[in-house]
Amino acid sequence: MSASVWGRLWQVLPKAALGNLVAKLLIVSLGLAITVMVARQGPRVQGAFALFVAVEAGLLTLFSGLGLWLARQMSQQVDVRSARTLPMLRAVLRAAVGLGAVASLGLLALSWGAKTLPYSQLWLLALAAPFLLLVPTATGLWLGEGRMWPINLAQVTAPALVLTGLVGVAWIGEGTTRSTSMVVLVLTAWVSGKSLVAVVTAIYALRNASQRDEELAEHLRLSDRPPMPEVQAVWWHQWPFVATIGITNVVSLLNYRASLFLVEHFRDLSTVGTYSVAVSVAELLWLLSSSVTVSLYARIGHPDGKVAASMTVQAVRINVLVTLAAAPVLLGLAWWGLPWLMGKAYTASLWPLAALLPGVAAYAAASSLSAFYTNHLGRPHLSGGIAGLSLLVSFGLGWVLVPHWGALGAAVSSSLGYVVAIVVAYGVFLRHAGLPVRALWRASLTPP
Repeated sequence: MSASVWGRLWQVLPKAALGNLVAKLLIVSLGLAITVMVARQGPRVQGAFALFVAVEAGLLTLFSGLGLWLARQMSQQVDVRSARTLPMLRAVLRAAVGLGAVASLGLLALSWGAKTLPYSQLWLLALAAPFLLLVPTATGLWLGEGRMWPINLAQVTAPALVLTGLVGVAWIGEGTTRSTSMVVLVLTAWVSGKSLVAVVTAIYALRNASQRDEELAEHLRLSDRPPMPEVQAVWWHQWPFVATIGITNVVSLLNYRASLFLVEHFRDLSTVGTYSVAVSVAELLWLLSSSVTVSLYARIGHPDGKVAASMTVQAVRINVLVTLAAAPVLLGLAWWGLPWLMGKAYTASLWPLAALLPGVAAYAAASSLSAFYTNHLGRPHLSGGIAGLSLLVSFGLGWVLVPHWGALGAAVSSSLGYVVAIVVAYGVFLRHAGLPVRALWRASLTPP
């Protein structure tokens, strides 16, 4: 691609994406530090940690529809800054706590009946469940308004607190030889740090919304204008939309994490540990793509189809081009750095990482396309269908390849699933946007 096109892409890159990218870099740095600390306790501890985090992510994504519904309400209303939002925010936060409490009962039941790690320790997640849903719900308000810094702050603070807790765990567990004891300490640090940040984030969101409503009301009173209306939207009246988002996101999560459970089923927890490191490193390619999508989320949801399609095309180009360029660099760094940072056992992560990178790079466009389906079209089931196709391909191939090739088979299967699904996702987007295929690469960034 010519330098002039790269220049135009840089110009349209939203400034908020750069700020979000800085935050993502901090998050990734903290996440890598967490991974290194846990991984150095041994592949078995790392494997249990990876599966526990996957279960937690399943809980968060199942109820993520609340936050994304709130974001859509904000981005779809042009005059939202002239309306009261506190009552709606308070309602969805209450719903998040209630749903988290219900989920905790199921987690307690699973923990009670489980005999193996990490499932026997799910009672820790059950205690935190009512709080963990507060962050993705509260940040939906800022996502819809296009305000990145409070989202960035919440996302950076959580791993920072977890890392602090893990430093304490390393000190407390020094000399501990039992992997089960170390797993419990690690998981306790994880849920404690994230729960504390969740509560503080919810309190800040409520106070911020209240202060903004009061300031706006005073401004209207002094200018003799009518009192501000309340945003008229009740989430339970649109529960199919909220539920569809949750189910869609769970399918998407399984698309990313089902291979871990396949490896556990056919191999062992230590193999899960080394493979999970390959997955985590490969997904670093999505660092920029997620930053661009989050910063453009409100504009991708614009009611005008041409504006929404143009924003999506811009995001797709930036995401794919940058991840394709970064993939070989990332592999080179990992080939040298993983065994040195985590130990020789993690040399087993390198070939699975090499197999994952092509698919992960191609799938970088998925977040922007998903935002178009969900926030503009209001049809989150399209995202679910794409993720479901990828899951079907990767899981089906994995069932055949993992017994023979282990982690490498899981990586090959996942990579092929990503490639097949993203080709279909492009077709779905172009059809709904009314664009020809050439719109994805032509010089003009404005669709007809």
